[in-house]
Amino acid sequence: MITNNLLIKLKDNSPERIAEAREVLLGMRGQIGQIHELKVEVDVRSGSYDLMLIVQYESMADLEAYLVHPVHVRVSEYITGVLQSAASFCYES
Repeated sequence: MITNNLLIKLKDNSPERIAEAREVLLGMRGQIGQIHELKVEVDVRSGSYDLMLIVQYESMADLEAYLVHPVHVRVSEYITGVLQSAASFCYES
């Protein structure tokens, strides 16, 4: 299993924008066959990042297919537009 965590800091981190971005990310559930599990968590402390996207895949090949999937590309374009900064950590789980 491969797990990829993406920490997201939004330009506008109002509760409304955080909720909107979370829903956009959750919208990938059921749309991309390579996703084994997808969660989006909201930081309960103000500070470093606003959201964490946690996605699990069966293999690195599934992760690579996910990255170019049209649904992910659209979500990625949205996130890029509202993003201040991000950090990613991918590991075998």
